[in-house]
Amino acid sequence: MGRFILNRLLQAIPVLLVVITVTFFLVRLAPGGPFSAEKAVPPEVLKALEIKYQLDQPVIMQYFSYLGDLLQGDFGPSFKYPGRSVSELIFSGLPTTAELGIYALLISMLLGTAAGVVAALKPNSAQDYIPMSTAMIGICLPSFLLGPVLMLIFGIGLEWVPVSGWGNIPGDKILPALTLASGYTAYVARLSRGGMLEVMSQDYIRTARAKGLPEWVVVLKHGLRGGIIPVVAFAGPAFAGLLSGSFVVETIFQIPGLGRFYVQAAFNRDYTVIMGTTVFFATLIIVFNLLSDIAVAWLNPKLRGRQQGSIQSGANE
Repeated sequence: MGRFILNRLLQAIPVLLVVITVTFFLVRLAPGGPFSAEKAVPPEVLKALEIKYQLDQPVIMQYFSYLGDLLQGDFGPSFKYPGRSVSELIFSGLPTTAELGIYALLISMLLGTAAGVVAALKPNSAQDYIPMSTAMIGICLPSFLLGPVLMLIFGIGLEWVPVSGWGNIPGDKILPALTLASGYTAYVARLSRGGMLEVMSQDYIRTARAKGLPEWVVVLKHGLRGGIIPVVAFAGPAFAGLLSGSFVVETIFQIPGLGRFYVQAAFNRDYTVIMGTTVFFATLIIVFNLLSDIAVAWLNPKLRGRQQGSIQSGANE
């Protein structure tokens, strides 16, 4: 397992390098600049700013300079927030984004797994069609449409919950978490249904039933452990996706999280903030993918044996 983790970490290095390189040059190719504004900046001031932030150098030199700073853990200063570094901006917005992502992940895992298990118990029946049809709607309905709809119905129409903010008014976290969780809940429901259908047809499930065990024991104790393996494999990438994809929900509900910094940086052409958040999100995706692979290997002894066998065969070669 240790060699497996090491191999995955080594594979992550070229992936991160590609992400950094593509993002760096795409940002530079975008029209405008970090100091473009409605009010024209005097040429001498603009020149001084470019020298200060090393924007007067050739792009390739800026690229290698950025890589050198990144290797030292320095994301650089923000162009639009004087006196603040990119690291400060990331870690100031990260707790809010992480809290939103955790709520959304819990909702999606609990509701999605429950819906998938219920559907798998009676396949090709109304008990199966209703939750799976609802899941399909959740997949097709984007968050930028679902969020305003929930705001209109439950916030403005029924006046049950606030429509914006985060932690200031009781209940203001409900709609953002539900909006962000909707699509992932649908995927979890379909994955858990597929996993449970496969497990419930295994011989050991029939043996458990033949012993006279109650159905709920068969499903929850014997079936669920193997049935949720696809869900566990999806959980790591899902949480990383919830963190990196929350900027739409944060913008809709006016949440002061990391996603809003990302959106504002794109509009402001704040190169260092765009690069820093992109690298940070890419690292999160790699880390959570690795954690989900480890969890799946722990739940599935056959997979652990296969990984150890492949590692041993590679060592023999």
